[in-house]
Amino acid sequence: MMKIADKLKALRELMQERNLAAYIIPTDDFHGSEYVGEYFKTREYMSGFTGSAGTLIVLSKEAALWTDGRYFIQAAAQLADSPITLMKSGQPDVPRIEEYLCDKLEEKSVIGFDGRTVTSDFVNKIAEKTDSKQITFAGGEDLVDRVWADRPDISKEPVWEVDVTYAGISREEKLRDVREKMDEEQADFLLVTALDEIAWLLNLRGNDVEYTPVFLAYMLVTQESAVLCVHEQILSEEIREKLTQTGISVKPYDAIEQVIHDIPVGSKVWADSAAVSYSLLNSLPESTERIDKPSPIVLMKAVKTPREMEHIRTAHIKDGVAVTRMIRWLKTEAGAAKGRITEMSAAEKLESFRAQMEGYLGASFAPIIAYGAHGAIVHYEPTEQTDVEVVSGSFCLADTGGHYQEGTTDVTRTIAIGTVSEEEKRYYTIVLRGHLALGAAKFVDGVCGQNLDVLAREPLWEEGLDYNHGTGHGVGFILGVHEGPQRIHWRISENTQSIPLEEGMVISNEPGIYLEGRFGIRHENLVLCRKGEQNEYGQFMYLEPLTMVPFDRDAILPEMMTERELQWLNDYHRKVYEALAPYFAGEELEWLQEATAAISQ
Repeated sequence: MMKIADKLKALRELMQERNLAAYIIPTDDFHGSEYVGEYFKTREYMSGFTGSAGTLIVLSKEAALWTDGRYFIQAAAQLADSPITLMKSGQPDVPRIEEYLCDKLEEKSVIGFDGRTVTSDFVNKIAEKTDSKQITFAGGEDLVDRVWADRPDISKEPVWEVDVTYAGISREEKLRDVREKMDEEQADFLLVTALDEIAWLLNLRGNDVEYTPVFLAYMLVTQESAVLCVHEQILSEEIREKLTQTGISVKPYDAIEQVIHDIPVGSKVWADSAAVSYSLLNSLPESTERIDKPSPIVLMKAVKTPREMEHIRTAHIKDGVAVTRMIRWLKTEAGAAKGRITEMSAAEKLESFRAQMEGYLGASFAPIIAYGAHGAIVHYEPTEQTDVEVVSGSFCLADTGGHYQEGTTDVTRTIAIGTVSEEEKRYYTIVLRGHLALGAAKFVDGVCGQNLDVLAREPLWEEGLDYNHGTGHGVGFILGVHEGPQRIHWRISENTQSIPLEEGMVISNEPGIYLEGRFGIRHENLVLCRKGEQNEYGQFMYLEPLTMVPFDRDAILPEMMTERELQWLNDYHRKVYEALAPYFAGEELEWLQEATAAISQ
């Protein structure tokens, strides 16, 4: 197995042959996906860093990797023995990628990258910053492919269909709605490259990306027809026939550049430079006019249909049964030291509970079961090398999710194993107060996630505490567990969109606190944005809790909470009990009764 230094050396030799001063290796596949298939994990292969976000820049004599606050601790550990410098994005004195390249490169240098894996918007930012140095770009070659001798094959898994009884809207209706948006923009063509958008639009799902049921594809939509570029063997004859009846022709996956090149002269093409790859945008004929704005599908799929909302509630009750059983098992077995339980065996136990639920399809992301100090690593994933025993005396943070026939879940509970300290209880309660305040939010229509973020952080800020990640992300319907455009985060960058929270949007509520080397705490529910009362002041909105899992009463200090906060908690626990009790009996039901019992000061 090649060491990281040897991989970088091999890459630099290829760079020198091509007169490249820098080479960029992002996390993305050809579609800008957050999570990617094994074939596309070039950044992970070249750096050893396994997080889902990061960009590696390789120069002739140095290399650096940028990642966000979720991965600072993990990246520092995984890069410790490599010649790669960690760049903590957004931190003081940490340059942006374009600033770093401008500072490090000489005039008339050439920057290389695989143009299929970076967006035109990303390249334009670098070009603007380095313009004075006459920097040029070479985006036509995947050099990592020449270093990675045993690279996995590109995935070509079978596609399956989501019945309209679950989706609520047929693909014909979705195409009609998309074409209405195209008509508003006077667009002749819409180029769709995001895998979740294509899967949503066609009511199809696949298995080309682990944990995300999508398939590798591109689409070009017109007012009368559409072209789907896909590995043709992944489509059954039945699905192919249904697509044909809908006016969708099928072409090979790698035919997309030719399809784009053949767009008629003078056409108006809707293609988002922040989402579509550099290579594809450069394939557009120069004669075309481009509409550079987000795809209309982004917002459409974020607003769930009434049928989807109905099914999502069912999925969360099923998931609540499984997760609650796991918590009871963990507190009973590990807390009482009845047998050896590790992080990985706990994850396997939870998977077995989920698998017992009808309609379970699989995990929605790699399970985060983090005991003790591992809980401070925001996106920690146990491995054989890091797996530790879960024993009495600390917290076990469990952030997991599942895909069901009825929808996608994502839940985090911090579980007290045995007796924990008063300090741990204090932090647990502070984070819980923020979680409850956000969950109880009532606001007028038009409010964005940025407006609500302070509700979750205020109890922490009062104590001089904070967490270095967003408070809330959207969740797809049997799609990505992280879905835009809605989000809850105070941080506003130049690319931040202000997206009002609409009825039907699913979003997470997950404040936390992380003490490196000690423990971590996070409380996460998914909530559904709903319309409430309407009066002379406007339409009011509220957040309906979807997640049905009790919080750990053993870790709560009621004296730190106000009567209002305790009422919020007790109301939530009553809903949890009512939702889960029909599935429990005997000792399990008795445990649930105690776990959801009302708390008073």
